Amino acid sequence: MRWQTTAVVAVVLLALGAFYYVYEIKGGPARAKVEAQKGRLWTVDAGDVTEVELKRSGEVVKLKREADGWQILEPVTARGDRAKVDETLTTLTTARVDREIESAPKRLDQYGLDTPAADITLRLKDGRQLGLQLGAKNPTGVWAYAREAGKPAVFVVSDMVLRDVTRPLVDFRDRTVLAFGQRQVTAFEVATREETLAVEQANDRWKLTRPVALPADAQAVTDFLDKLQSMRVKEFVAEAPKSLVPYGLERPIRVSIHTGRDKDRATKALLIGEMDRTKRGVYAMRPGESSVLLLPAEAWTIVPKNVAALRDKVVVEVDRDKVTRVDLESPRGTVALTQEGNRWRIVAPENLPADQVEAGALLFKLRELRAQGFLTDDASGIPRYLAKPTVRVTITAEAAAPTTILLGPSPDRRAGKAMAYAAVAGRGPVVLVDADALGGLARSVTELRDRTLLPAFEPRDVRTMRVRAGGQTVVVERSGDAEWRMVEGGRGAAKGANVESLLYTLRALKWKAIAAPGGEDSVRYGLDSPVLEVTLLREGGAEIATVLVGKREGDHAYVKLRVLPAIYSVDTKALGELPKIPDDFKG
Repeated sequence: MRWQTTAVVAVVLLALGAFYYVYEIKGGPARAKVEAQKGRLWTVDAGDVTEVELKRSGEVVKLKREADGWQILEPVTARGDRAKVDETLTTLTTARVDREIESAPKRLDQYGLDTPAADITLRLKDGRQLGLQLGAKNPTGVWAYAREAGKPAVFVVSDMVLRDVTRPLVDFRDRTVLAFGQRQVTAFEVATREETLAVEQANDRWKLTRPVALPADAQAVTDFLDKLQSMRVKEFVAEAPKSLVPYGLERPIRVSIHTGRDKDRATKALLIGEMDRTKRGVYAMRPGESSVLLLPAEAWTIVPKNVAALRDKVVVEVDRDKVTRVDLESPRGTVALTQEGNRWRIVAPENLPADQVEAGALLFKLRELRAQGFLTDDASGIPRYLAKPTVRVTITAEAAAPTTILLGPSPDRRAGKAMAYAAVAGRGPVVLVDADALGGLARSVTELRDRTLLPAFEPRDVRTMRVRAGGQTVVVERSGDAEWRMVEGGRGAAKGANVESLLYTLRALKWKAIAAPGGEDSVRYGLDSPVLEVTLLREGGAEIATVLVGKREGDHAYVKLRVLPAIYSVDTKALGELPKIPDDFKG
């Protein structure tokens, strides 16, 4: 190809590219907008409208756009439902004229336009004003007769326009009880007839400041704010009633929610009156508004009305990572545990490895202790309620003095549940907690020690396993990560799943009690002639362990390790069914 031809092709391509850019990229959106506006009654967007006036059936509804939504100005003063107002505006501003019926009608009554079903006025941000009258529906019911303000022609638009502009007033009202962002709340007050509760947030913690200074229950505060924020009005009951007495609003509970701080602080308030059991709701008002509202019955129950409902119910703060020692005294004995490198060990009454799960659960139970009731605000009630505690737990943490928690039984019941007394020694307060805490914290050394039959055993370390049961023996050897082959009692591939299942059962096996510490009376436990014997060998033939299983009695069975004298009791469910030799291992 000659260079002249190449140049011509290049010029043509550049011209095509420029045309595509100008026509499609730059001009495409504009053409799409023009296309979308074809046939529309008005070429404006919903966002251009600043005020709406709807006259229908003797009622006038006026709405005005504000920075955060819509405000109803008539027939009541109230917040508008942004979604419903915007939806109605979108229907109006995108309405299309289907066809003109009559350009200069002599009789408007045949179209229902002598007394319009709706007379709409829209005011735009550029100062213009648009008007539309809607009459009756056409015979098919799909269209509605209409005409623009100041123009004679009658045409038809979709009946959805008539439907949206004749919504009941209540549909345009915002049903949000209080509009606030929960994360922006910095304080709140609840003023009852008896006292005022004030709560503030400082350093990411909530605290009561009135009528007493106390830590606040973060979960209670969060639940209250969350439920109040999401609550919706059930019914708009009355507008500017002559008396508030029937609604219990002459002396209401006042809830004030504060967001922001200093000059940015803003307050939203709610007045709560009486419960209406027939309507299953609570009467309420917002200061500055004349409407009496009916809220869900939950509105009464979620509002904290006394210090006990808001104060921190955590009995003792426990940071597991910082705890170095736990001393426990209970009817089951005295036990001391220490933690080092995230590992627990029993150091008294003897030096033993601890069960990491059980030791961790002990701290978890302490951390989850919650007050169900407050008997005293300080330590003054300890001599009366906890002079002889049943359980005493002392926690020692890094760079802190030891803290002792006292617990004892109580005759009290709350919501049908048994209670126990609890307090931090020397500090208080004395509180009621769930009686289950007594059993959960009263742990013996046996319950807290590591009761794993084969501690530190890893199934992957096993190269060979010998199993004897019912007078027969099978030996399997590892031939892969989870593949096994039989070398005695059969030949060929073994059922790898069954071999692995037995190995993992042994690794997880924990004893419940020591039946015979010195292995005495092995006949009594069936260990003179075990029903199952499993020998585990490493690479090279070194023995890891041999587990012997004796009698089963009810929910427990007896086991021991061949090299140790002690006989243990284990849960038969944890042990599982005894393997059938050699059938369960044949591939």
